[in-house]
Amino acid sequence: MKLAEVVADEFGRVQEVVHEVVEGLGAEQLVVSPAPGANTIAWLIWHLARVQDDHIADLMGTEQIWTAQGWLDRFGLPFPAADIGYGHRPEDVEAVRVDSADLLTGYYDAVHEVTTAWAADLDEAALDRIVDDAWDPPVTLGVRLVSVLSDDLQHAGQAAYLRGLVLRDT
Repeated sequence: MKLAEVVADEFGRVQEVVHEVVEGLGAEQLVVSPAPGANTIAWLIWHLARVQDDHIADLMGTEQIWTAQGWLDRFGLPFPAADIGYGHRPEDVEAVRVDSADLLTGYYDAVHEVTTAWAADLDEAALDRIVDDAWDPPVTLGVRLVSVLSDDLQHAGQAAYLRGLVLRDT
């Protein structure tokens, strides 16, 4: 298996979970919080898509899908364009509301498409390229990819667990 195929498979698994989590849920179910101040499904899926979009765009040296394809306006959230959810307070989490799950999956799918198209040209030598020298040791492309996938999968798993809680009570 080639590196590009592994990366595409990994991000494909994130995409599968994103769709499974939100499928059939209404707008109110997407914003159920299991406890005061806790993340919602809508916030978790939005955040994981924003992180992936932000980090992959940075690796590609391109504008994020969030702004380039108008998702910022479609979501209409009260955050700056560059906001990806890090450091959000409970009131910020509550502000992430969508009319339907289709908005969340549409945005994630757009990010996924760009991610996998970019990854199709990856080879093993690319993994050692330094992409962020603000850290000690500097961050390589390989480490950044692992970081994005780890973050995505953790949040997707949290959203899947939350879906179970939401549906249990219905």
